[in-house]
Amino acid sequence: MALYFFDSSALIKRYVSETGTPWVIGLTDPANVHGIYIARIAGAEVVSALTRRQRGGSITMADLALTLADFRQDFTNGYRIIEITESLIARAMSLAESHALRGYDAVQLAAATALQEERLLLGLPAPALISADISLNTAAAEGLSVEDPNNH
Repeated sequence: MALYFFDSSALIKRYVSETGTPWVIGLTDPANVHGIYIARIAGAEVVSALTRRQRGGSITMADLALTLADFRQDFTNGYRIIEITESLIARAMSLAESHALRGYDAVQLAAATALQEERLLLGLPAPALISADISLNTAAAEGLSVEDPNNH
């Protein structure tokens, strides 16, 4: 079993067809029994991205409803959620400052690095960060294993 931390830019590829979608679907397929971690804020980010696509005309209202239902089911039952805590936000603030990241990207990176630290302290393998965000990937490459689904 492999472990992955998905940011929203990669997770959205499970729900809409983009470059890297088949690769993401393979990683997140429950039959593969991978541990899939996400930050709790990914819920709002993915719902926002899906809704904006519908408003932009790239998906129908009916497809939006089905996709949102699928995502909410997965969010509740399929992902391991990293909670947003005071210490995580403090870490995100530091990362935003040192890497000039957007706010939620800094929170995503803080969640991924906190997960990595926790697992390494327990002597367990660290997760790979799966992200399609170039700025986030550049900042994360200093300490995390990073995969961009756009390269698959």
